[in-house]
Amino acid sequence: MRHKPERSRRASDPDRLLGLYLNDHLAGAGAGVALLRRMTRSHADTAAGPRLTELAEAVTADRDSLREIMTALDVPLGHRRMLLGVLAEKAGRLKLNGRLISRSPLSDVLELEAVRVGVEGKKELWRALRILSRSDSRIDGEAMGRLLARAERQADVLETLRLTAVEGAFDTRAHRGPQGAPSRPHARTRGFAGWRPA
Repeated sequence: MRHKPERSRRASDPDRLLGLYLNDHLAGAGAGVALLRRMTRSHADTAAGPRLTELAEAVTADRDSLREIMTALDVPLGHRRMLLGVLAEKAGRLKLNGRLISRSPLSDVLELEAVRVGVEGKKELWRALRILSRSDSRIDGEAMGRLLARAERQADVLETLRLTAVEGAFDTRAHRGPQGAPSRPHARTRGFAGWRPA
């Protein structure tokens, strides 16, 4: 009887695959935290600043929760993957946004979309772990449900901010005065072209 090669057995080992999966999400969470903190600094004096600060704190708490889950599951931290996540976030700063030095309204749109994609992925993570909690007592299924609900609230806030940023960046009416003359830039003072907290 032929035995599977060691490499093949390792590649199909559920614990190893779960470790890779969780470390990938941890790397993404680290990149999301870094991006939100940078956005918070950029909009510290705008109407959107407090909501971005709340989001950054919540996403940081989610990352810490994931680390605790990994500890409970005896999953070692993949420092190489975490470094790749940090480098990916830094590389995102080099994206084209129509301006060479200063921030562009397009930066807000692209960054909010990136964070929103990350939160959607995080929702799938909590769903997956809630399923695994049925057969693994080390995972608290009710806690996964609470984390999922929090991620859904984060996604709602991000979508509101994103749509307002889109309007501010692409709607020419938002940049013109009463007689059709270009109005003064106001993104720095009002935040996402006049976003108002709910």
